Amino acid sequence: HNPEHDMNVLLGDEDTEEIKKLSPAQQRKKMMEIVKKIDTNADNLLSPEITLWIQHVYRKYALDDADERFAEFDTDKDGVVTWEEYNMVAHDQLISFDDVVLEDPEQESLRHLHLKERRRFDFADVDGTPGLNVTEFLAFTHPSEVDHMADFAIEDVLSEYDTDKDGFISLSEFIGDVRGDSQWEIEETVRFKDLYDQDKDGKLNRDEQLRWVAPNSYGSAREEALHLIKEMDSNGDGQLSEAEILKNQETFMNSEVTDYGRQLHVSHDEL
Repeated sequence: HNPEHDMNVLLGDEDTEEIKKLSPAQQRKKMMEIVKKIDTNADNLLSPEITLWIQHVYRKYALDDADERFAEFDTDKDGVVTWEEYNMVAHDQLISFDDVVLEDPEQESLRHLHLKERRRFDFADVDGTPGLNVTEFLAFTHPSEVDHMADFAIEDVLSEYDTDKDGFISLSEFIGDVRGDSQWEIEETVRFKDLYDQDKDGKLNRDEQLRWVAPNSYGSAREEALHLIKEMDSNGDGQLSEAEILKNQETFMNSEVTDYGRQLHVSHDEL
């Protein structure tokens, strides 16, 4: 995990440079502002609150990203991104595939992906008028942020993995055609049993499928929060004190709590 890389990916070089220009004292001051904002129960300790804050950061990032990309795809500036506009910007051409399976494996793979993309586009379009408004575009580009897209994710995964069409996904369906003692199969089996199959009945029901295909930002945020606490929690109490945060200033500043540094430069009224 390279925070420097993540920071560049999310911020672009210009903002990263700005962050590096702040003196350690200024960075500390900004960090303490963020800590107070996260610490909703004002006990000067951060624990579950970090997850909710990172989830909030993810959500804000998704909204900003969708807004920015919407302007790029809405080429005629009418407030709606049509399927044609999306294709022209994303693929430089209008691609039209039908349900006929193609012989060329590469073309068939492209057809499969494109039809899946079209289904996601149509599923995101909920208002009955052709094309996506900015809210629907968020659902299309960041489906894990939007509750109603869960149905699409489930439908999609069942069509691909549920070979016996019973509405559940067994371990053998989850792993697929790969057989043998490969490390990948061992790891996937552990993930299936420990992470997804919560009721331990050997198959994934709808809720468990959702944990797999749409872990949503809460799951990712919780992982990042646990990782951060583990990295910085000197006394092992499962929480972060102000002293622990200041002692690990670099780690905190480059984490998703600060959106890899971005929140150090955002007016808190925006958040």
